Amino acid sequence: MRRSKELIEKRKEFVIKYVTLNQSKQMKVIVTELTEMLFLSERTIYNILMAGAEC
Repeated sequence: MRRSKELIEKRKEFVIKYVTLNQSKQMKVIVTELTEMLFLSERTIYNILMAGAEC
């Protein structure tokens, strides 16, 4: 199943915003919460964050 670019961008924005709002927590906790909320793998979340850091 192909994902639309709009959906991917919204997902990236959500992940980056969530991490920013929860900076006081440990990264492992944030990633676990995102994994449960978005049904994504930890690797996918870290890839989104790394891509966001490059921009």
